[in-house]
Amino acid sequence: MSEQAASNRTLVGQVVSSAMDKSITVSVERQVKHPLYGKYIRRSTKVHAHDESNECNQGDMVMVEQCRPLSKTKKWRLVKVIERAS
Repeated sequence: MSEQAASNRTLVGQVVSSAMDKSITVSVERQVKHPLYGKYIRRSTKVHAHDESNECNQGDMVMVEQCRPLSKTKKWRLVKVIERAS
C-alpha cells in the first residue's frame, strides 16, 4: 500500500471559543484579491478543532492540523499554542 503524506495541511488562527469540552473554535483569516478592483480583502473561516487537554483559552493564537473526521464538524486537531492571550 502507498504511504500517507508525512505532513497534513496546517492553519494558524485565533481561538474564538473554548466553551466546549475538548473542542475549540478557531477563526482563520486570509486575504483575497477582489476580482475587479484588485484591492485585498480580509476573509475569515471558522473551523472546529480537537483540544485533548483543554489547554486553549479564548484569544490564543494556535496552529491546527487537518485530520480524519472526529465528529460531524470537527476535522482539525490542535498542534500547538503559538501565543497565549494576555
